[in-house]
Amino acid sequence: MSSSRRRWAGLVFISVAVALIIVDSTIVNVAIPSIIEDLDISSTQVQWVQESYTLVFAALLLVFGTLADRYGRRRMLVIGVTIFALSSVLAALSQSGDLLIGSRVLQGIGGAMVLPTTLSLINATFRGRERGIAFAIWGSTIGGMVAVGPLLGGWLTTYFSWRWAFGINVPLGIIIVVGTLVFVIESKDAADSRRIDVIGAILSVLTSASLVFGLIEGRTYGWWLVNKAPSRWPFELSPIPLSFAVTVVAGVAFVIWGLHRQKSGKTTLLAFSLFRITSFRNGNIAALIVALGEFGIILSLPLWLQNVLGYDALQTGFVLLALAIGSFVASGFAGAFGNRISPVTVVRVGLLAEIAGVAGLGSMISANTSWGMIVPFLFVYGFGVGLATAQLTGVVLKDVPVDQSGQGSGTQSTARQIGSALGIAILGTVLFTSAGTALDARLSDLPSAARTQIVDAVVDSAGAAIPGLEKQDKAVATAAREAFSDATRYAAFAAAGFLVLGFLATLRLRGVSVDREERERAASAP
Repeated sequence: MSSSRRRWAGLVFISVAVALIIVDSTIVNVAIPSIIEDLDISSTQVQWVQESYTLVFAALLLVFGTLADRYGRRRMLVIGVTIFALSSVLAALSQSGDLLIGSRVLQGIGGAMVLPTTLSLINATFRGRERGIAFAIWGSTIGGMVAVGPLLGGWLTTYFSWRWAFGINVPLGIIIVVGTLVFVIESKDAADSRRIDVIGAILSVLTSASLVFGLIEGRTYGWWLVNKAPSRWPFELSPIPLSFAVTVVAGVAFVIWGLHRQKSGKTTLLAFSLFRITSFRNGNIAALIVALGEFGIILSLPLWLQNVLGYDALQTGFVLLALAIGSFVASGFAGAFGNRISPVTVVRVGLLAEIAGVAGLGSMISANTSWGMIVPFLFVYGFGVGLATAQLTGVVLKDVPVDQSGQGSGTQSTARQIGSALGIAILGTVLFTSAGTALDARLSDLPSAARTQIVDAVVDSAGAAIPGLEKQDKAVATAAREAFSDATRYAAFAAAGFLVLGFLATLRLRGVSVDREERERAASAP
């Protein structure tokens, strides 16, 4: 097989590796009801089944991106997929909530090895116009899998078992490992064999983990004073401010320590010199803001579709499939026009499509909306995600030296994960707070105690209590559906607002078409 064909064949398995971890992060959402019934887990355990993966994943991205540069990107990808597949076996065989949570932590470790490594492999393997196409395929895979996850999870859970939602990762993992070893070319920074910055790695993990923990658990424990005290927590002050304090202290210490090591000529976990690159610095800022709005809507839509419109998990997956189709169509668009249009322009077009899609969804959402009214907007939104995600990644890493691509991709992935966590926290707060306020207003004729009980039941269950209310009082159930629809609409508009800010952030980015870039390089060559 020629070198060119081998590179593109390798891209297939790199993209499947991305699909593996993205699908798993979304597939669990539709399997949760079955897991609760089978393992009899508590509401707190339900939260950690969903959140432990994200917490560990975000905390370790930067560490493994750097290690991949040092010891081999293909090697790190293979190890990550192997850990991910083995931990999926543990998850599928779990007989308790605690074992399932532990399995999810291990999955997060494997996933953190995979995502930045796929980015750095693409950055090291492809150049010029081919890199733009490769990033388009990578980004469209992420956008598409966000929608395919609920569909696949709904099908496996409905017709087989929730355990197969994890078990399917095993054959996929084997295929990825074999294909990667055969087709993906190893690359690493062979020139740098100095010691790893262990202290920097610890400070990085503390910073990321404490920030993500605070963002995820803020609504549960209280943003300042205790709302729901953790086990054996003796203070009135919530643990969340303390978590954010750790974030600030560890983050400042990480920067000071890294700059000190850099001045001493020692290796650092994060190459601070990368932030002197305009495209890298401004691109990461834009990526973080864009991520605030991109993934929050994926949290609220499945809840609304199932609990308000009454769709089952499989039907919900089919509706969200429109997003996946739009994302894959975007990859074809990027391949056809990416050579003539600058990547920054493609990012802006994608963000405008995302804004139009999410705002359109918000305008259509109601308690009586049909699937046909929202599918076109999901397609437009998915088309935008497919364009913006891939090309923004390419813009961020465009000028990063190949020997620092793991660090660069780890930083970019961490920025997006932190943005996603912040977006989910904010949009989740908008969704549930708005639902509670709107439902309380609609039930103003009921006694205070009864009203509070109903509102708490709907909000605490994320809308899952609405179908049960139908059997008790149809008027109350109707009010709950309308309130939850209003809240979902507000969350969609809030997501659109974040995407507008992200679009404005891209105005600080400048770019030329790939063809022009190559001509300028040729002209400047000796």
